[in-house]
Amino acid sequence: MDVMPQQEPESRRRPTEPSPHGAGAPDAMSGEEPSAPPAEGATAVPPPPPTLRTTLRRAAFGAVAAGVLLAGALVAVPDRGRDAPKEPGPVERAEAAATAGSPASLSDLTALIGDRQQWVESHPKDAPSWATLGSAYVEWGRRSADAAYYGRAEEALKRSLEARPGERGNGDAWVGMAALANARQDFLAAKRWGETVRKQEPDSWRVYPVLIDAYTGLGDRKAATEATERFGELRKGVPALARTAELYRGQGWREDALATAREAADRAVTPAEKAEALHRLGELAWERGEPEEALAQFDAALRTESGHHTSLAGKARALAALDRTDEALAAYQSVLTKLPHPLYALELGELYASLGLDGDARSQYAELEKLLARSKAAGVDESVLRARYESDHGDPAVAVELLRAQWKKQHRSAAVADALGWALHRAGQPEEGLKYARQAVDTGVRNASYAYHLGVIERQLGEHGAARRHLGEALRTNPAFSPLDAPKAREALEALGDPPPGGPGATG
Repeated sequence: MDVMPQQEPESRRRPTEPSPHGAGAPDAMSGEEPSAPPAEGATAVPPPPPTLRTTLRRAAFGAVAAGVLLAGALVAVPDRGRDAPKEPGPVERAEAAATAGSPASLSDLTALIGDRQQWVESHPKDAPSWATLGSAYVEWGRRSADAAYYGRAEEALKRSLEARPGERGNGDAWVGMAALANARQDFLAAKRWGETVRKQEPDSWRVYPVLIDAYTGLGDRKAATEATERFGELRKGVPALARTAELYRGQGWREDALATAREAADRAVTPAEKAEALHRLGELAWERGEPEEALAQFDAALRTESGHHTSLAGKARALAALDRTDEALAAYQSVLTKLPHPLYALELGELYASLGLDGDARSQYAELEKLLARSKAAGVDESVLRARYESDHGDPAVAVELLRAQWKKQHRSAAVADALGWALHRAGQPEEGLKYARQAVDTGVRNASYAYHLGVIERQLGEHGAARRHLGEALRTNPAFSPLDAPKAREALEALGDPPPGGPGATG
């Protein structure tokens, strides 16, 4: 992946490249020499930039050569070339994406990080540049699954606030802090940062995406809906359509979510924006139980932007659902080298287990433990994912403890409610678990796993009619929702048998 800019940015700053490996990477705050970059993946970058002395020496030689080339060019190129618009470089493209509220490509994001790193070295009081650098670190950490960048982001954002406090108009740094809190899954802190900005700048669209993420993480559906609607009023176009599609998806309005997501894909302009829209269509198809359509959308996203590695993970799920297990295993293994997220390690482990490859599953769960420990060390709260692992493959009591703590922190989304209900069931407390499992399903989100968990709990408690309904709903929603749990759902439904005669009032 070529991530070096092809021309000098107009901003006077020459970009350097961020290294993806935490402490070994050069940046404006460490002064360390760069380590060798990896050969591939979302975090793959070209060799580090030359030293200043080498750069100056090359520049002097390049100036002579450029003069010769320029003289020839003036003779050979017609005058009309002088009026041709200059193609934007990677830094300009990344800045334009941020201004539009759209994603930037990984290569452009890399160039922007390098550009701001070098700039703040000689302009340490430039609050906007520190804020941009901090926000870019957050985005890089999120999209590369390298949580080490969140520490850098926090330091850069604090430097920005030291240079200009938020009360004096540095709302960009406050928004960056909210985005950082969301990335670390501290949604209450993100809410506080975001609402502070909204009070100061009520008509600025830039704060609403972080508020939407915070409210969604907290399970505050009303506030998330209002923030999404306000964002749509202030920021038209693809970003608003994308957020609206996600809102409809979370409410279980499949047709509305699909129509809005398709419109976003049709109107997307840049490759990064298009890939994100295609990925969303793939996820919607997957949740509808249409793995072939999902696979087609994920492939289209990867053709549009090869670095959209979340689509590779989606492709792995779709391949597993289509019983193309060898390809699914290869896709999971590939994505974990490029985007080592704990979720994908858990999914790969469960795919191994579903195939009877228990040794490989255990090895993958051990890798999951390492990834979770790394995230925790970087300040990321992966309690929900760890609880999912503990409930089914470890100690359910640990899962209950983790999730009760999340609930006390007001993290009360459908995902937390479902995970807590299932953990309580696995820990031998199905009566209490039923309350949380019902709450997750009652949000309206069409998630086959939520319906499956509720049906299993209802079956254990003797509520066979409700159990039949929810187990059937899980399999209708997505017949291959999990390589481990979908077969169990079929077995449980078959064991319940047909409903007794006499209608809903009869027992069975």
